[in-house]
Amino acid sequence: MPSALAVGRSPLGDAEQAVALSQSLAIENLGIVRPKEIRDFAMVLYLDENGLGLQVTGKGAPGPVRAEFVTGKMGYRREHGGGAGQMVAKAVGLQKTRATLRVVDATAGLGQDAFVLASLGCEVTLFERNPVIHALLADGLARASLNVDCAPIIARMSLKEGSSLTWLEAAAPGSADVIYLDPMFPHRDKSALVKKEMQVFRSVVGDDTDAEALLEAALGCATYRVVVKRPRKAPTIAGPEPATRIEGKSSRYDIYSLKALPAR
Repeated sequence: MPSALAVGRSPLGDAEQAVALSQSLAIENLGIVRPKEIRDFAMVLYLDENGLGLQVTGKGAPGPVRAEFVTGKMGYRREHGGGAGQMVAKAVGLQKTRATLRVVDATAGLGQDAFVLASLGCEVTLFERNPVIHALLADGLARASLNVDCAPIIARMSLKEGSSLTWLEAAAPGSADVIYLDPMFPHRDKSALVKKEMQVFRSVVGDDTDAEALLEAALGCATYRVVVKRPRKAPTIAGPEPATRIEGKSSRYDIYSLKALPAR
């Protein structure tokens, strides 16, 4: 069986960043390689002219998974995404207040929801405890900070090291206005994009088995509400029932209201 993960790069990839990743993650640095020709590792953290991506190796593998905010889906969403009418914005309560909300995204992943909230004026603190996904997210934020349109948004996003659960359990009441949770769950959607991203995520991250503890800790330190993203038909996380929910085609947002949001 091939080993799980290594670092590699194209001729245009950042050699110093490859060395730093290899050392921080304690994984082998393969140097300049072509992912489709790698046989000894199932995946490679691959640096090229587009930044850092998590790439499945071998022939016929899907393209890399990246934290991308400037182009692609997130670039389009930034320009045409529907503002405060987006589901995540409604769930956090941005249609009910003009105040600058302090949001903690406790399960940041590739940072897409956090980026939407920051683009709408929130100050967002992101936690991603898996070191591989954290590396992807840090790279994406760094690249986006160099883009003139994205830089003001990225300035409202702060990526932290370590587990959000540790932070939540130690935080005083009122340490955040809103806490956002999107714990990893078994996903059965067969669409190509979900299949690519979720299968790669699953192999690296696995399921979040402490979702109940995350919710309990979040309820102890949020000021106004805790928002939990779930598959539309999934059961709620064990604990108190949400006050309300917002449903979409494939997912929903369970909203645990603690206090009315300020008008401004």
